[in-house]
Amino acid sequence: MLRKLITPIYLRNAQAVCSLEDASVFGDGDAVMLAADYSNRGADVLLIFDQSDSDEEHDASLTLMRRMARVADIPMWGAGNVRRVEDVKKILYAGCRKAVLNYAKSSNMEMLEEVSKRFGREKIAVCVNAHKGEKPSTEELEKIMLYADGIVLLSDNWEEAKAAAGTIGTRQEEAECPALNVVISAGDLSESKVLEDLALTSVEAAGGACTQAADADLMGMKQKMKEAGLEVNLFESAYSWEDLKLSETGLIPVVVQDYRNEEVLMVAYMNREAYETTLRTGVMTYWSRSRQELWIKGLTSGHYQYLKELRIDCDNDTLLARVAQVGAACHTGNRSCFYRTALKKDAPQRNPMKVFEDVYATIEDRRQNPKEGSYTNYLFDKGIDKILKKCGEEAAEIIIAAKNPNPEEIKYEAADFLYHLMVLMSERGITWEDIAQELANRE
Repeated sequence: MLRKLITPIYLRNAQAVCSLEDASVFGDGDAVMLAADYSNRGADVLLIFDQSDSDEEHDASLTLMRRMARVADIPMWGAGNVRRVEDVKKILYAGCRKAVLNYAKSSNMEMLEEVSKRFGREKIAVCVNAHKGEKPSTEELEKIMLYADGIVLLSDNWEEAKAAAGTIGTRQEEAECPALNVVISAGDLSESKVLEDLALTSVEAAGGACTQAADADLMGMKQKMKEAGLEVNLFESAYSWEDLKLSETGLIPVVVQDYRNEEVLMVAYMNREAYETTLRTGVMTYWSRSRQELWIKGLTSGHYQYLKELRIDCDNDTLLARVAQVGAACHTGNRSCFYRTALKKDAPQRNPMKVFEDVYATIEDRRQNPKEGSYTNYLFDKGIDKILKKCGEEAAEIIIAAKNPNPEEIKYEAADFLYHLMVLMSERGITWEDIAQELANRE
């Protein structure tokens, strides 16, 4: 079984707070930044608890979850404020891989079968609070296992949680149901307890204070878990250092690329120690030729590069690192070191995503810097109703064009529609990155 580190994030008043019991702001309260940071540093799952007190605050939390899902590359589970089936739908549509029902709420357990059949068993989990003495009976557990894909077991005491996990595991066997992964989120969970107790056959993931801490060494924890014989998700290259062809100085060049937009950021070099450190930590580490020392990118500036993918060229003498870049890659403060143009042939852009981004950028520029006679500014001046009317008209034109066997008309009308859609997106503050992430969440 693959063992995972799960990191809880608690939301209240559209901010990250310390815990279910402690509503004080955690760090600077930026939940989006936390989601990206935990994802980059080695967490396997984010468990989001919405502690809203009102419908308005709940809606704000759902919006925050959507933003978190756009920056996190790991599954998110959403819990809290589930009162009806529609709330489960909202959590899943916010980008969460699972919606977590509350065992203590009878209404939640009553809707378990319905939401499981509607959205899929794999998208539903159930939260049990062992600290409050919640212990599902064999019959209740059988129902949970039939209609949910996980149990989130909460406790302020690890030993108490472990005992409850053992009880649940025993009841799973008694019920003769398919094995169900048990997830434990214990407030006092320490790194030593992770190593000691994740070996329990009924426990798939663990997390709590030690995985939530701002300085938590999640990759280091998983490295120790691996050394203890547990199967974990770590970077393991298909190529060893001996497989690489090095320069006369014993180094290999590394081209660094943004994994989201594929922008080339910089070129650096690795020796063996830098290569193996990068694989072990997930943080891009190089060999500085000028200083003749190991160089962890971002250690002094905070502009870390987190490894997402490592490729090797056909001759084994160059690496391509696809990374999540924090801040600027270049020491000049520019996002990329390749910010200057030496030569450029005048040719139309053919990259579809780049075309969309360029047109959108032009529309945004018109909105912020109006130009006399601009049709785009005419639409913005007329307002949202005019923009919506044009989107509807252009959508109808696509339908009419589709009845014509000549595909050229569809291309023309589709381009018109996309332009007006981008005007609407700009009016409402939505970007192509937002749309792409929303589609990615629906895989």
